[in-house]
Order: sequence, then structure tokens, then C-alpha cells
Amino acid sequence: MKTVIPFLKELSKNNNKEWFTANKPRYQAIQKELNDFTEKLILGIAKFDPTIASLTVKDCSYRIYRDTRFSKDKTPYKTHIGIFVCKGGKCSGNAGYYLHIEPKGRGSWLGGSMICTGLYMPEPIILKSVREDILSNGANFVKTIKSAKGFDWDDDREDKLSRPPKGFPADSPYIEYIKQKSFSLVQSFDEKLLADDKKLLNFCVKEFKKTQSFVDHINNAVDFAREESFLQTRPETL
Repeated sequence: MKTVIPFLKELSKNNNKEWFTANKPRYQAIQKELNDFTEKLILGIAKFDPTIASLTVKDCSYRIYRDTRFSKDKTPYKTHIGIFVCKGGKCSGNAGYYLHIEPKGRGSWLGGSMICTGLYMPEPIILKSVREDILSNGANFVKTIKSAKGFDWDDDREDKLSRPPKGFPADSPYIEYIKQKSFSLVQSFDEKLLADDKKLLNFCVKEFKKTQSFVDHINNAVDFAREESFLQTRPETL
């Protein structure tokens, strides 16, 4: 996938329909490479996390076209590429494994190519469940973070609360984790790794495996929230 970064760099300077249309064959060739890589990534992750074994490329990939309806930024195309492998697919609301490819210093909150693991901006009922789980099982939560050697806890987020959420004790030893609205581990990697698909694949699978216990811990809280919600809304049986 060595052509991805040069293409994205050019796209960031020419983010308009005319340029993209003229260069669409380049993008289509890159997309085919990405699809092939995603298939192999799913197979690799499934060896240690069987919950994602049935996923397809479509379940894990994103369109390059931006939804500009509610954004001040009207540029039509994303200048990064993402692959998110998680139980139920990218729209399931579950924690999972994310590969982000972007030229360094292009302005996104990630700011370069990296791998991330976790749960991004869950809906309120799930967010509350994850926070309650951290409050009750914080020691194990921290253990899963520490076991992911090479990853950093993503604490530098603009959406993190400045004060404890309502109902949570300020003196909890885990309050800084509880203040988060997203829960993720991150590890940057050198763009040079994109020059060799096999090395990139091996790197992703090897590193993501270290974070499986973190994903499982969060998804247990996600599943609990959904089960509780179902029980509360289920009609009484006569």
C-alpha cells in the first residue's frame, strides 16, 4: 500500500471533485489493495478474537466521500483511510481494532498513521455502563491497559469531561478514566511500514492481539447495557 500516502497528500492539496474524478483510477487501484488487505486483517485478528470471524470487507471499511451536510468544512473527500474491525461491524457500537492511515501532520485529531483499539463516543446508555464498570472493576480495567505493551492510553482528548460525571464519586482512583467519553489505546507507526503489506499486516495482528483483553473488558460492559435495556423495554408476559 505504498501508493496510499502519496495519493492522500495530493488529495489534501486538491480536495475537489474535478481532481478526484481525474485521479479516480488511482483511487480505485488503492481501494482494491485496501480491500485485499482488510480481508487478510480480518482473518489475522479472528485467530485470537473469534467474535469478528464472520465480518466482510464492507463491515469494516469506510467511504472516502465526506458527509458535509452539517459541517462547516465542505471539502468533499476524506484525507485519511480507516479500517475498523469489531464484533458486529463498524456500525455495531462495539469496541474493536482500528487502523488509521493518514499523512503525518495533516490536521486530524489523530495526526498521522496509527493503530487504535477501543470504543469511540458510545451512546449514553453504553457510556454510563462502561463508566460504572470502570468504577466497580477499575483494577482489572487498568490491568488490560498495562498488558497492551507499546500502546498509550488516549487521555489527551478535547471531549474529556473536566469534572466527574453526575453520580460518580470524585475521589475514585479511576475517575480520570471515568471522565472519558471515548476509551481507546493508540500506537503510532512509521509510514515506511506501508511499503510492505506483509510487514504491515504482521505488525497490526501482533499488536492488536495485545489489546484483546481491553476490547473484551469494554464489550462486556456494552453487552450488559444492551441486555439491561432490553429487559427494561420488553413487554410483560401475560
